[in-house]
Amino acid sequence: MSALTHVTSLEEVTWGLALVAMTMVVHAIAMPGTIAVCENARRRHADRAGFVAGVRVLLVASAMIVVAHLVEVAGWAAFFRIRDAFPTSSSSYYYALLQYTTVGSELSLPDRWRLLGGMIAIAGALSFAWSTAVLLTLAQRFQDEQLRRMSISPPPDA
Repeated sequence: MSALTHVTSLEEVTWGLALVAMTMVVHAIAMPGTIAVCENARRRHADRAGFVAGVRVLLVASAMIVVAHLVEVAGWAAFFRIRDAFPTSSSSYYYALLQYTTVGSELSLPDRWRLLGGMIAIAGALSFAWSTAVLLTLAQRFQDEQLRRMSISPPPDA
């Protein structure tokens, strides 16, 4: 089937929407969880709060965010493998990770599923935006605390 004659199927769009939804559900669990873990750590170590403790919180948040993204990619990769889009789990995960991050890959989906290559990039963009907001929130708290320690007031809009 040539690229010009391929018609997007309702099945392909439906699966794409379901996989984007799966990505967002995982993120809806992981992002508040990341903030909660970091806030608990910050409160638990408030007596030792300092630069190192603050950086540790940001490192924990970063690790949790990365794990959330890797789990989301695994969901896409599992779909690709189950649907025989790739011969191995490794190639499915490799393709899914590179598409999710919008890097792109030399691999390609069969025509039947090719729309999902773009939809996984949409899922990645949405979840990276959310992750950025979470990390920015935590980084702003860290930065404000460091400025207070140096007796410098944070900016008025913070």
